[in-house]
Amino acid sequence: MVDLMAAGPAQGILPLDVAGFSIRAADVGHLTHVAPFAGQAAALDGALRAAHGLGWPAPNRSLDAAPGRIIWFGREAAMLIGPAPGAALADHAALADQSDAWAAIEVQGAGIEDVLARLVPVDTRLASFGQGHTLRSQIQHMNGSITRLGPDRVLFLVFRSMAATLVHDLQEAILGLG
Repeated sequence: MVDLMAAGPAQGILPLDVAGFSIRAADVGHLTHVAPFAGQAAALDGALRAAHGLGWPAPNRSLDAAPGRIIWFGREAAMLIGPAPGAALADHAALADQSDAWAAIEVQGAGIEDVLARLVPVDTRLASFGQGHTLRSQIQHMNGSITRLGPDRVLFLVFRSMAATLVHDLQEAILGLG
């Protein structure tokens, strides 16, 4: 019998340090897609606050409360990152475990805005895309999510199968700055 071992989506390609930028696989824990049932948005907000200290995020925003984060993930959808969802959430929302479906990659470095400008057709300058902001967009030719974690730090979420492509595109964008 073959002995299989679990591997992360970026195993073997990360971590990388490129021209002053750090590219790392982010250990985010659970990823749970949350979509409120009709008429349950307010109750879901309360259940999130009680279970995780996080409310429902406004469009294009994320909320943090150790040990978790919730990010806007589209119309009437959010991604709960970190803890497993509290049981009460299932009374108010459809929950889908997405932990193995996405690659989470953090990039940090001075000049991150210039890197993002080469990858994303959206204004991601700090003045318009500050800490706690998030968006769903094309990242080169793939769909993904970008969340600003700090002035020079962002979290990318892309489909697991696109992890190597994202790392390649990040390297090319960084090296193109020189």
